[in-house]
Amino acid sequence: MAAPKVLIAFYSRSGTIAGLAEAVAEGARAEGAEVRLRRAREVVPESVIASVPGWAEQAATLNARYEAPTPEDAVWADAVIFGTPTRFGSVSSELKAYMDSLGGLWAKGALVGKAGSVFAGSSQVHGGNEVTALSLYAPLAHLGFIIVPPGYADGVMFAGAGSPYGASVVSGMPPAGPSEAEIAVAKFQGKRVVQVAKKLKN
Repeated sequence: MAAPKVLIAFYSRSGTIAGLAEAVAEGARAEGAEVRLRRAREVVPESVIASVPGWAEQAATLNARYEAPTPEDAVWADAVIFGTPTRFGSVSSELKAYMDSLGGLWAKGALVGKAGSVFAGSSQVHGGNEVTALSLYAPLAHLGFIIVPPGYADGVMFAGAGSPYGASVVSGMPPAGPSEAEIAVAKFQGKRVVQVAKKLKN
């Protein structure tokens, strides 16, 4: 059987969510998947970016490392894993803009039956990670994904990091991490999504 193909589409401003995305990718690759890591691009005006110290420089660094996600990436993939920092308890506008670009695929049913999963990050405990993950389940359902949460399907889920809805990171201020425990959950999530994607392909 051909290797399952996984798209990890995420937004990261400071690099913390990118770190979690890399861990998800590591878990997916360990299970035999071919992985594309893609960073959604900024959608706010340049004046806003310039008003936050370091934002423009960090965006340039991350954009040089990761291509922007396209609808074609989602078509290519057997599974799509979306990652976002929480913004007032919901998905970042940058990742949501990418998800909104998939409307043409929705109209054709092109994503129906693929595995879909989510991960999130916030700066503090109770900062919105779980509600952000759950808020992403709704567009995944509309697009026809088979939603694959990590659940409590592995011992790493009992170490106090992540949630049954998706891997997560609590970065603190200034941002740091993810921690070893958060990375372990992310790796498991990547592995679990690939395991389900293999079954769906069969």
